[in-house]
Amino acid sequence: MEAENSSKDPEANERPGIWQLAFPSILGNLSYTVVGMVQTKFVGELGAQALAAVGAGQRVFFALQAILMAVSAGTTALVARAWGAGDYREASRVTMASLILGAVLSLVIAVFGLAFAHPVAGVFGLDPQTLDLAAANIRWLCVFNVAFAVNFILSSALRASGDAWTPLWIGFGVNLVNLPLLYGFVFGRFGLPEMGVAGAAVAAGIAFTIGAVILIWMWMAQKFRVRHVGGGWWRRERLRRLVDIGYPAAVEQGVFQVGFFVFLMLIGNFYGTEAFAAYNIGVNMLMVCFTVGFGFSIAGSTLVGQYLGANDHAGASRAGWRSCGLAVLSMGGLGILVIAYAQELAEFFLKDEPLTISYTVQFTYLLGAMMPLMAVEFAIGGSLRGAGDTRFPLIATFAGLIIMRCGLAALATYLGLPVFWVYAALVGDYVLKGAMLILRFRGGRWRTVVRTDELRYSES
Repeated sequence: MEAENSSKDPEANERPGIWQLAFPSILGNLSYTVVGMVQTKFVGELGAQALAAVGAGQRVFFALQAILMAVSAGTTALVARAWGAGDYREASRVTMASLILGAVLSLVIAVFGLAFAHPVAGVFGLDPQTLDLAAANIRWLCVFNVAFAVNFILSSALRASGDAWTPLWIGFGVNLVNLPLLYGFVFGRFGLPEMGVAGAAVAAGIAFTIGAVILIWMWMAQKFRVRHVGGGWWRRERLRRLVDIGYPAAVEQGVFQVGFFVFLMLIGNFYGTEAFAAYNIGVNMLMVCFTVGFGFSIAGSTLVGQYLGANDHAGASRAGWRSCGLAVLSMGGLGILVIAYAQELAEFFLKDEPLTISYTVQFTYLLGAMMPLMAVEFAIGGSLRGAGDTRFPLIATFAGLIIMRCGLAALATYLGLPVFWVYAALVGDYVLKGAMLILRFRGGRWRTVVRTDELRYSES
């Protein structure tokens, strides 16, 4: 059927450049970063407890999203491979299978989050009021979980096919809706209820629901390069490939979140709400760097997958290294800029919280200095995942985050050192992880982890 086959699209055979993929992805994620900073500013008006609650709530919610990260990793690798091989119908069928699988899993995640929000958030050692605020934030985020899944998976499939602009425009629309809703629900403006911390989650949920509806409508109307297909997507081999490639990414995200849980538990339980809030504010201040890195991660994963699909191993290597070089330059420069204005930015978010401001500046200096190594994690890690080599990033994450960062942080806590030394444990994490990823990519084994000829399935 023509609706299932996008090979007649004149743009289908064009291989996008790194900046063609990275630039719109950076802009789209930058818009989310701006909203995140505005959210931090609004919630910061409610005090350090509110900021700590949002940080804890988001950390738990991200942990619950590990399974969706797995589906997304499989989607990116398989759609990019199929696209690079010229099998556009298979790319569309992978998208359909991924979306259905992601929707079902997101419902399961939502039920779990609604049922266990309070006890899970309790591991951070927050005071009772902050804990209640964090649990409410988690529950509201879970209510809209299917909408988050639709946005995440369809956007991943579009980028893997080389279309990074559609997710950009959808993202802009989502954030334009989110901003006034954020102001309205947090402070009770425009006739909306005053919900405080929970209002931030409700605003995001409504905005993403609108974005999901638009994406689904456009997809079913065949407006995208990856088409909506009515049949042929249900094949055991296809779903098995999604799971085989995706489950290490899910485990990696699980390890990632467990590591951050332990790290933040140490801070929250031994150094107080101010130190906990400072971590989350510092992360938000440097979020612009992460958005740039995410853009190059998308570019690397898409191009490596497409080149491997076309059996161009040299092109895949060049794409990965170039993505890494551009990410290091971009994130490193932005990290220096944020470090230079760390004090002013901290005071902007927290005008009358001197202890939290001091902790925030300390943490920002450390994390900002790590931006070049984080760039390696984004770009090379993304390139490996685009090749279907999702197991090695899991190993690197475990070694860097669990063994190195959590081990050093626990030692600093045991010795009764100031919280600065707990924050500083992240240096060891990024040094080890960056070295491991670079060595893996140089070794070249990632080129044959997934064979393109194994991804061709008979018609249903």
